[in-house]
Amino acid sequence: MTERVPHRNPWLVLAGFLGVVAVVAVVGGLAASSAKDVYARLELPPWAPPSSLFGPVWTVLYVMIALAGWCYWRTDGETRGFAAYGIGLLANLLWTPLFFEGGAAKAALVDIVVLDVVVIVTIVLFTRRSKLAAALLVPYLGWILYATALNTAIIALN
Repeated sequence: MTERVPHRNPWLVLAGFLGVVAVVAVVGGLAASSAKDVYARLELPPWAPPSSLFGPVWTVLYVMIALAGWCYWRTDGETRGFAAYGIGLLANLLWTPLFFEGGAAKAALVDIVVLDVVVIVTIVLFTRRSKLAAALLVPYLGWILYATALNTAIIALN
């Protein structure tokens, strides 16, 4: 007779996903303490968003990223999907310190291109088990592709 592992409370797991993503957001926020000043000093393309837009957009995206992970978990998601998700969170975490605190716009560009690819892979892997989980990541992908173009333009202009 095999012993059955008790199921985890899904609401606690959701809180865990929200917590992990919140750590990424907070670390990014701490690394972006001078972001407003740095952003204001940069030569920006005419299509660059105002700095006041970043906080609200990222807040919504981070909630969606956490919900995507949770929805995938609810399907007993496979390890590859979670590995891609985790790598994406790490790449996300690295971009802000590279760009704003490190002054390393080129390294940040490499990081965000990696993030673009990892999020695409994550969406593909999530789609196999949860179309909702994958769909929750699509706005995030759109935003980081836009950010990739912005990062590239900033390098070219500065």
